[in-house]
Amino acid sequence: MSLILEGFMGCGKSAVGRELALRLGTGFIDTDTEIERKQGQSIRHIFDTAGEEAFRQMETAELYGLMLDDTDAVISLGGGTPMRAANLPVIKRLGRTIYLKAPADVLNERLKSGTDGRPMLSGYDLEQRVTELLRSREGRYLDIADAVVEIRDEDVGSVCEKVMKAYEGLK
Repeated sequence: MSLILEGFMGCGKSAVGRELALRLGTGFIDTDTEIERKQGQSIRHIFDTAGEEAFRQMETAELYGLMLDDTDAVISLGGGTPMRAANLPVIKRLGRTIYLKAPADVLNERLKSGTDGRPMLSGYDLEQRVTELLRSREGRYLDIADAVVEIRDEDVGSVCEKVMKAYEGLK
């Protein structure tokens, strides 16, 4: 059974996921990174040339590939992955999902250093866009989560401890 991390951009899914994989002695898969590797281009470039819908189809294909591969790992989902209804049963089948829930002010602080690689944020007023997207995604994040780990200013190690405790409670 895989441990799946979901949450908004900037909540720490990738950093926490890498550390969790080390602690659990398992592989780590970042779905965004895998899409970039397989496509040979950045997510930004995919959005610019093929559009968001094409990228979302790639996310779904990546999830189905993980399901068929049937290897347990720590999986970090892209922030918008749970928003596509077709992804929900696949995510549930892959393992247990933990929502890294960070408030908008924390996300804004983490994301203000740059939105170039985040096409869903670039070209917008950051605080307004984060608030808007978070509001639209929050319900789905909560619906699909098997557990919620609230984060604020903790370091990666502290968040990992919280996630490990939540994950142990799900087994």
